[in-house]
Amino acid sequence: MQTTFTISTDGPGLYEFTRDVAEWVRGTGLLTLFIRHTSASLLIQENADPEVRSDLTEFFHRLVPPSDTPAMAYLTHTYEGPDDMPAHIKAALLPVSLSIPVSGGRLALGTWQGLYLFEHRRAPHRRQVVAHLSR
Repeated sequence: MQTTFTISTDGPGLYEFTRDVAEWVRGTGLLTLFIRHTSASLLIQENADPEVRSDLTEFFHRLVPPSDTPAMAYLTHTYEGPDDMPAHIKAALLPVSLSIPVSGGRLALGTWQGLYLFEHRRAPHRRQVVAHLSR
């Protein structure tokens, strides 16, 4: 069983899509999620306190700042904007696929876990996440 979820973003941050996936899954098996982009990532992260999402966004912004920051002057891939190459670096550091067990038609996530797309670019995007449920 396979589908594609489209997630709209409006800048850097974590966008939860747990509910969409939970409504789609059926049966028992292993769910694989894969993002079809090189400047965004996927995470399983806490979904109770929104400060976790903002702190993660700020941490990765400080870890890999835009290419127009003096510390990033060594970057050569800059023609798509100062946030592009840093977005690729963040996507190289973070997962672009996830595996989640599904049992009895339910995601086997922990109490405070949710599924997130982590947008690394400044501009709005429509990101695609492919879901495949193996039984």
